[in-house]
Amino acid sequence: DVQLVESGGGSVQAGGSLRLSCAASTPVACMGWFRQVPGKDPEEVALMNTEGHRRYSPSVEGRFTISRGSADNTLSLEMTSLTPEDSAMYYCAADGDRYQCYWQSVTNYKILAQGTQVTVSS
Repeated sequence: DVQLVESGGGSVQAGGSLRLSCAASTPVACMGWFRQVPGKDPEEVALMNTEGHRRYSPSVEGRFTISRGSADNTLSLEMTSLTPEDSAMYYCAADGDRYQCYWQSVTNYKILAQGTQVTVSS
């Protein structure tokens, strides 16, 4: 089974930047991030497959950048121009079905990391 380990996150003032990282135990077709605020539905943030295709939520496009390592088992999310609305628990998630994973929401992926808190203060 693929296992994910997430790192990064923390607290920052509005306008600041943070970087999240995720490492998979083996290469996996799709990796991405979703975030969740208590009491609200999870929200897909960004997704990238091994072919280099990326997808971003409109709420983060232009501010966040997702990237993968050359071995296809690491994932990073560079977050800039952060606002308090970006505060959430962020989860790295993965899916190994290379034919379907890009067409699904990251929030439906079953392979999850432990999550990391991002807090942006105004």
